[in-house]
Amino acid sequence: MPTLKKYNLIGEEIGQVEIDQVLIDAQANTQMVKDYIVALRANARQWSASTKTRSEVKHSTKKPHPQKGQGRARQGSLVSPQYRGGGRVFGPRPKVDQHVKVNQKERKAAIRFLIAEKFRAHRVWLIEDTQLAAPRTKAIVDFLKRLDLGGRVLFLGEGTFVEVETEGKVQRVSVSSAKHSHFVKSIQNLPKAEFMLASNISGYDVMVARDMILTESALHELNEWLG
Repeated sequence: MPTLKKYNLIGEEIGQVEIDQVLIDAQANTQMVKDYIVALRANARQWSASTKTRSEVKHSTKKPHPQKGQGRARQGSLVSPQYRGGGRVFGPRPKVDQHVKVNQKERKAAIRFLIAEKFRAHRVWLIEDTQLAAPRTKAIVDFLKRLDLGGRVLFLGEGTFVEVETEGKVQRVSVSSAKHSHFVKSIQNLPKAEFMLASNISGYDVMVARDMILTESALHELNEWLG
């Protein structure tokens, strides 16, 4: 079984962790992955861009100039599109129900494949945890320099779950937690670093990141979700 080196936040190697082969060998149809990413980007749009047509523009109804006698083209109103401040022709209008549905199996398959690509490119790193006594950006900068990491970096941490029993069934429910708060504050001033919970990632987040840095618990969470 393949292994991954584990580091602390100082950048020192402190051990190795076995990786499930499923996360490395995952394959997917490339067209499906492309459709998934396009759907994500489309769903991120607000679809609220709006322009006014000539019937909606408030302007004087006075004729711009006499109909005849000046040798100019006849004009009837200042709200015409050719005038500054006039209505727009075929301008963007708010759209309704533009959401693109993504099948959950396809979503998991695409994310699994994109993460596997990172593993195969040796762009996945493992850290022990994200525990910091206080926010310290310099500690994260030194850590990235120690591992010689440049470009966009995605940090993944584990979520906090509680077991809730409803109608005789026990379910794990994600709850908010402040255990990553110091770490998140430490990377806020780093323009190319982002932190997310492993259960909240999307394929686009994985794709745009050059390197992924996971906590050991986040790796197990991903393995449980995608493995």
